[in-house]
Amino acid sequence: MARLPRLTIPGFPHHVIQRGTNRQRIFIDAQDFERMRELLAEHARAQRVAVHAYVLMDNHFHLLVTPETETGLPQMMQAVGRAYVRYFNRRHGRTGTLWEGRYRSAIVQSERYLLACMVYIDLNPVRAGMVALPAQYRWSSHLCSVGQQADALVTPHALYWALGNTPFARESAYAALVQAGIGTQESVQLGHHTHTGWALGEPDFIAALQARTGRRMSRGRPGRPSVTAQVEKAE
Repeated sequence: MARLPRLTIPGFPHHVIQRGTNRQRIFIDAQDFERMRELLAEHARAQRVAVHAYVLMDNHFHLLVTPETETGLPQMMQAVGRAYVRYFNRRHGRTGTLWEGRYRSAIVQSERYLLACMVYIDLNPVRAGMVALPAQYRWSSHLCSVGQQADALVTPHALYWALGNTPFARESAYAALVQAGIGTQESVQLGHHTHTGWALGEPDFIAALQARTGRRMSRGRPGRPSVTAQVEKAE
């Protein structure tokens, strides 16, 4: 299915995926993972993009972000992509492109899907069979979200703050969400919409976005992608 031209709307969460070309590894060792995390933190600050959740996998990475400006997210991704390719090629003695084309992204409705998207991102290493529990994976925002380590890259979303009145209450409530997991339909929706670029939300939310942008935001019935769509393993 053809993907839409990317759309960035300030103030709305966006689920972002960037893959390595031909599914090749983009992180070889801990130094590579750490360098990507540093670049994301640097350019997210510079472009005023709040990163609520992330996971760095061997051959791709996910972000859940809210940009303050229309140009913030694409400029951040361009700067990170270029800087990381220069670093990676120099360090590993290679040349040429590293990325599988442009990054993919979709706007998600905060109240309906933001926390589910965070859980989906945290569970990526578990779905891939890399770890049994998300807390066992070092290169994601999960440990920060459950209070086990600080992370300069992460800016908690207001809905995360609303989970409790104290850090312990928020962390415990979020850990319970991760333990409960998300259903198959939500998992398919989150992967499918990000790959195709269609906004993800309830019909009223989709209609409001369409009215605001003058652009079609969904394929077929708003907010109801086919649950039979095949999602690539560990997206």
